Amino acid sequence: MKNNQALIPIYDMAACIPGTNFIIKKTEGNSVPSYMAIPHRHADYKISFLVEGEVTHYTDFEKYTIKAPALLMLAPDQVHQQTGNSYYKMMHISFNKEFLLTETQGVLACWECMFSQVVLPVMNVEQMQEISVYVDLMYQEFKDDKPQKGLILKNLLNAFIICAGRLVNCKNETVAEAPAPVVTMDYSQNRIVRQFKSLIDENFVNATQVTQYADMLYVTPGHLNDLIKTVTGKTAKQIIDERRILEAKRLLFWGEHSVKEIAGRLNFEDDAYFNRFFKKHTGNTPALFQRTIREKYN
Repeated sequence: MKNNQALIPIYDMAACIPGTNFIIKKTEGNSVPSYMAIPHRHADYKISFLVEGEVTHYTDFEKYTIKAPALLMLAPDQVHQQTGNSYYKMMHISFNKEFLLTETQGVLACWECMFSQVVLPVMNVEQMQEISVYVDLMYQEFKDDKPQKGLILKNLLNAFIICAGRLVNCKNETVAEAPAPVVTMDYSQNRIVRQFKSLIDENFVNATQVTQYADMLYVTPGHLNDLIKTVTGKTAKQIIDERRILEAKRLLFWGEHSVKEIAGRLNFEDDAYFNRFFKKHTGNTPALFQRTIREKYN
């Protein structure tokens, strides 16, 4: 685990196996391992394949009752917790961005869409067989110590991700003009969009202005804003502010921390400014959001 004085524990696979960028493991039984039963995050991407049984999973602010077979998709920093007392069998695959995206950025149009859906049901026997083949091959290769192990795992994972993408419904019927998929843009635009989102995840506490990210990316603020709006339908500042609000909501829901403590943690000038900022973007005060969301799920 890496902590960095985190209010919510962060699990990092490199802390388990130094130097690794891929892990696959199995959990099975009638009870959830203690480390999965407490609210936590992962520093890496994680895909869990529910092979048998049923589990209850909380991801950020939603409760999911998941029945096998299904894939559970978790992006870095999402707060989650697994509960349940019935029998289940799951295969867990963790990997960092570098292990995958360089291979798939020109192939898979729904990378972000996949992880935003959280749960991908496996609908038929054919899909089950496809997913199972790749998972079994990765599990066996990971256990063995053979030449070119890393290269084989990387290629198997890329194939598995593309296969899993077949389960995704990326169409949004309620949006008249959906933003263009990232991969339909040229390479330089694609790179800037991905880097912008990555930089926000790393710096949103201390860097809150578009100009700061434009400087990091060596582009003008106007160019960055135009590009982000073309792809996402939102301004660059909206994306930055949404990331700050998301983190505030996570800390309010999952932790036992005062509004003042959270305001300080997120680098707001004071709790009064944090209250105004939060209400502007959500319509509720932090205290009201915390009470309402906890009443919903507890």
